[in-house]
Amino acid sequence: MAGRNKVYYGILLISVVLLLSACGSKKDDAVILPPEDPAALGQEESLESHSIGIMEGRTTGPMLPVYFSFDSYSIRADQVPRMKVNADYLKDEQDVKIRIEGNCDPRGTREYNLALGEKRAQGAKKYLVNLGIESDRISTVSLGEEKMLLHGHDELSWAQNRRDDFIVEKDM
Repeated sequence: MAGRNKVYYGILLISVVLLLSACGSKKDDAVILPPEDPAALGQEESLESHSIGIMEGRTTGPMLPVYFSFDSYSIRADQVPRMKVNADYLKDEQDVKIRIEGNCDPRGTREYNLALGEKRAQGAKKYLVNLGIESDRISTVSLGEEKMLLHGHDELSWAQNRRDDFIVEKDM
């Protein structure tokens, strides 16, 4: 009986060694070099020629997204400077209309998150109006959890998804 167990353990050991050695792979260390012909890279374009672009979140630069605490639609004290940056931009650019998109992390029901996203967007709109921005230049929409930036299941991901994005819609 002990001899039979030794045979089984021997076969098992050999199988494990073969299996592990078969799983190894050699990494290809080939480096892709840029083409030697400079024309193949295309024309160089200055980044400064674009005055409006995406900066953070899905917000149109130079505006900034505003982040919220869990289950809250109040503008946090640490987000007030961001709201002032957005208001200053809108005061300088009188012909710009924006859309505020309220976003949530994936916790909570779809209906709850849509309602919370709407409250966040409406709260940010009211804040901008109180800072002197005309109400008719601002529209709102709730995206709830539909357009998450990060899909992780951790506090960092959830915190990035609890935000309002400020999107330039069109010139008046």
